[in-house]
Amino acid sequence: MVSGSGICAKEVVVDARHHMLGRLSSILAKELLHGQRVVVVRCEEICMSGGLVRQKMKYLRFLRKRMNTKPSHGPIHFRAPSRILWRTIRGMIPHKTKRGAAALSRLRAFEGVPPPYDRKKRMVIPDALKVLRLQPGHKYCLLGRLSKEVGWHHHDTITELEGKRKAKAQVSYERRKQLAKLRSKAVELAEKQLAPEMELLASIKY
Repeated sequence: MVSGSGICAKEVVVDARHHMLGRLSSILAKELLHGQRVVVVRCEEICMSGGLVRQKMKYLRFLRKRMNTKPSHGPIHFRAPSRILWRTIRGMIPHKTKRGAAALSRLRAFEGVPPPYDRKKRMVIPDALKVLRLQPGHKYCLLGRLSKEVGWHHHDTITELEGKRKAKAQVSYERRKQLAKLRSKAVELAEKQLAPEMELLASIKY
């Protein structure tokens, strides 16, 4: 990415599984403001500190906040994990300025891993990982589970699609591993067959 890591690819794909929501959002907000294009996948597996019951009560209090005379004027309460992440990042960006709006337009977030990105290299952000940031024994909940509790209807669909993707990826991985093994055997066989010629070339020192 632009700041810190020294990577400045055209587009960075971040696997959000088991990242803390706030820390992930703050790091991505800074990257977006620096000009980095970011795609976030598997938003349903983002972690939030605090148990599910506590987070659900907080979100239900948030759902009660609305404009009395015309609720459609806002605030808008997103239920999908990708939109919750988008809204969290928006709160850390001056989105009402041209610079902030341009930064926010560089962000894309998805539940699961959709087809263009399932074959691309995915990154993690160590500064936001749960295993490094949340103290052992502390309660946490997954954003996808919270979204399901407050009205997101696609949790089961995403789970099913992710299962199919992982099965397909496992088959592809086993095939690549088998091809790599065959390649290494072929290299060893070629080295044995070419050993006399290589010795001759070594003596000539050409």
